[in-house]
Amino acid sequence: MPVHARGHGNSRSTTTDNCKDLCQPEMGQKYSKQLSMSDFLASNNPCGQTILQLVATGNAIISELLRLSDYVPPVFKVANVKDAGKYGEIIFDFSYFPKQEYYDDLINGRPDLQDTDDEFRENNLTLLTRFYQAFESVHKYGIEFNRLVQIEGSQKNILPVDDFIILRYVEDLMNGTYLQQTVENVIANEAGKQLMTEAVYLFGVMLIILDLKYDAAARERMIVSYFRYSGKRNALDSNIDEVGKLLARNDGFSLQPYRRPPGYPENYFKRIGFREDIIGMIIGRLRSDDIYNQKKAYTELEHQTTAFATQAAMIYVLLYFYPDILHNKPAVMREIVDKHFADNWVINLYMGITVNLIDAWDQYKAAKAALNNTLDIQAVKNRAQIVYSSIGKLNTQVEQYLTEGVLIEDYVLKNISQLLRFMKECNICLRWIILHTSELPIGADTNKRCKQMLNLTISEAHYNPAEVFQLLLNTAQFEFNLKEIVSQLLVEKYDRWNANKREAIERLLELADVFSGAKPLTRVEKNDNLQAWFRNVAKKIETLDFDDWTSAGRQTNQIMTALDEVQQFHELDTNMQVKQFLNDNKRLLSTMILLNNVQESTLSIMELVADLSYAWIIIDSFTLVMQQGIKRNPSLVTKLRATFLKLSSALDLPLVRINQVGSKDLMTVSQYYSGELVAYVRKVLQIIPETMFTMLAKIIQLQTNTLKELPLRAEKDKLREYAQLDERYQVAKLTHDISVFTEGMLMMKTTLVGIVKLDPKRVLEDGIRKELVKQVATALHNGLTFNPRAKGSELIAKLDALGIQMEGFRRSFEYVQDYVSIYGLKIWQEEVSRIINYNVEQESNSFLKQKVYDFQSSFQNRHIPIPRIAPLGDGSVNFMGRLCREILRVTDPKQTYYAEQRNTWYDWRTKQPIVDILLFRKIHRAVGSFGLNGLDRLLSFMIVKELQVLTDTIQSVFTQRESADMLDSFQRQLMPIDSLISK
Repeated sequence: MPVHARGHGNSRSTTTDNCKDLCQPEMGQKYSKQLSMSDFLASNNPCGQTILQLVATGNAIISELLRLSDYVPPVFKVANVKDAGKYGEIIFDFSYFPKQEYYDDLINGRPDLQDTDDEFRENNLTLLTRFYQAFESVHKYGIEFNRLVQIEGSQKNILPVDDFIILRYVEDLMNGTYLQQTVENVIANEAGKQLMTEAVYLFGVMLIILDLKYDAAARERMIVSYFRYSGKRNALDSNIDEVGKLLARNDGFSLQPYRRPPGYPENYFKRIGFREDIIGMIIGRLRSDDIYNQKKAYTELEHQTTAFATQAAMIYVLLYFYPDILHNKPAVMREIVDKHFADNWVINLYMGITVNLIDAWDQYKAAKAALNNTLDIQAVKNRAQIVYSSIGKLNTQVEQYLTEGVLIEDYVLKNISQLLRFMKECNICLRWIILHTSELPIGADTNKRCKQMLNLTISEAHYNPAEVFQLLLNTAQFEFNLKEIVSQLLVEKYDRWNANKREAIERLLELADVFSGAKPLTRVEKNDNLQAWFRNVAKKIETLDFDDWTSAGRQTNQIMTALDEVQQFHELDTNMQVKQFLNDNKRLLSTMILLNNVQESTLSIMELVADLSYAWIIIDSFTLVMQQGIKRNPSLVTKLRATFLKLSSALDLPLVRINQVGSKDLMTVSQYYSGELVAYVRKVLQIIPETMFTMLAKIIQLQTNTLKELPLRAEKDKLREYAQLDERYQVAKLTHDISVFTEGMLMMKTTLVGIVKLDPKRVLEDGIRKELVKQVATALHNGLTFNPRAKGSELIAKLDALGIQMEGFRRSFEYVQDYVSIYGLKIWQEEVSRIINYNVEQESNSFLKQKVYDFQSSFQNRHIPIPRIAPLGDGSVNFMGRLCREILRVTDPKQTYYAEQRNTWYDWRTKQPIVDILLFRKIHRAVGSFGLNGLDRLLSFMIVKELQVLTDTIQSVFTQRESADMLDSFQRQLMPIDSLISK
């Protein structure tokens, strides 16, 4: 929520009927004594601290839901459990509960299913526990808020705030647990109404994220699996039934393909049972108030919807808890739309998750009718055309501001209001065009009217992603420069103000001395009156107090006016030296006034206006534009730095309340969002290593296939042939281009993105590693793919070709290392070993009961991921398995025999050599010592598996008595004789 949240309060009527009519704000005036915002959030106020803790917890839960959404095991996400392979018979949805005994007996009655079930539990229980804890936290959050507002009556002693007393907040408020606090006066309080609104809004966001990021069937399967494996079946404190009811699939709702049944999502939101009277009171506040006091930053009438953008998202969510307004209250909906959605229909719900109101409100009569005014074709055309004309003008103007020497301290001091207005115009224009031309969200992409409005907006606004991105890029740089100057002015403000004050006093005293006759200037006569007057003015300046600026500012203006009057009255303009003295004094006094116009609130307004959280996800649509710009001009990276910093301001949204309450979740939530942003920055900048490797591929081609190796001695007439000037020029040019891209990357300074420090040299090296891993992994995959139908073995030919390719990679990487300032050989060895070891580990999983998944692997890295290529269906997981099985196939004892004296395998039928000892040299050249070690490990696993099959077979064969007797007899015959042989 916005950091600088201000507003005034409201309360509710005591009757439910009035609440259903969304009690008018005047009703809160009967509560004459209200706590201030700071008092409500004071550490000794349990009421404020409890709701603050609740909201902080809500933001932390959302970050956990978003974080875990990338780790849902694929077996849970299949459309039909039958597609889950061998796990299909042990994965159940909620249909498991009515037939629990039947399914358990089915599994227990089959040893193979028991083994599969045990394996699945060992591999997934830890992850399932974390998922369930996140789901349970959502349920607890809703229950605890619900209890917060329930009871009215007796005054209780103040209770200590523990981890989950927040869950009883509403109940405790109405029960009188918090002395002198009720729901009404909490909602009437500045901070209270913000936090109550946020508490309900965040719960709605959780439910929406659960449906957007987690398929309902997958949720059910994960909950059932956790229930079966966790030992919570008979736990007294288990609330798995309630969690299941909240997160059960919504009848008829589906994302793929998209289906939205009538009553969705309000029926989904009703499951927790929030009280409509409380929701009605909060909606009443949102209708009447500017709860975050954003209009202080957006004073112009046409900026109203931008000022209310934050609470617009909140009222959108809250209306689903009170759907009667959406259906049957046209007047209320018209009021809400006119205030919050007068010129926009695409809103930012939370951290870049967008909602298209055309689709979202399509099934609500009152809401749909109220939105029609906003969606008037001519109104949309006019708005789009205004934005189109603004983009060009703003781009031109911002480029003028970014011209060297324009945006300096003096200019900022004199024009701070104008600069802030311009900054608002840029950001409002960007917000509207980016949101309303973005890709339609799920659901809206199948709505005919949504498509019509999108096409109309794109057409009328002459939407050009490159132009919009250019404005975003320039605006971010402008804001960065302006913030740096304003921040520096705030730091130096007190010292500079006092320095100007001292200099103004000294100059006036010097001027007084001039009129005393003690320091004669040319044609300046002695004037005792002027001497006394100037000394008196100097004394007045000396009394100015920096801390009492209201009075000081007024007196400074009066002094400047007096200096103008005395200059005209006494005709002091005739003496250039005196005139210069007076002008210098007025300049110093004017600077003092300007310095005090730069307040801390100026920086706060700038941070508020520069918010880019609405583009947290949409920004990805500009990735290609950014990368094309970098390819054309690598120095663009320096401007992108300001854009990434602007985007990092979005981190304030989920962290404000967590930071206010001093929650231990601050670090984990910060790390998640910072990590997501850093990952995106790396994705954009990856174009530099990609381009470098495209050039490097050409160098590899030239060095491997074109350039001849120089002999130690050569005949004179063959020197030109060996010189290969054109080819060497191409190598030199490509190498230079690579160094230019490197310089462009390194021009970006070290940047703090959230809590993660982004070092451009490290980003470049990681990018080079990533591209190297991608290229080498692809080469290994393609090079070690064998055709089972080939007449002869492809093994030797494939290893030779791969060896040449790998050698070319290594040589070129060594060649270019000095031009990009990296340790090429070290990187080569580290990454190739990581690729081989990772693939050996994944291939080994097929032999292990407890498997190592991608996110658990010590060889996998989020920033330098090893590609996981789908198996080819030949029984192997990856190229290491294929290589191992191909070696076993060509040396199969059924078709070949090994001649130890010659270290060679021969074909049984033709007696021709198949492979010899040189095979291992070729393998070493292709996959290195790491590959040989990996093959050894895989063969060991295969041997163990064969021995297990053998022992199982023997055990099954000799279970009968006759077979056991025969084996005992055979054993006795083989035992050494330890007695005399009988005659």
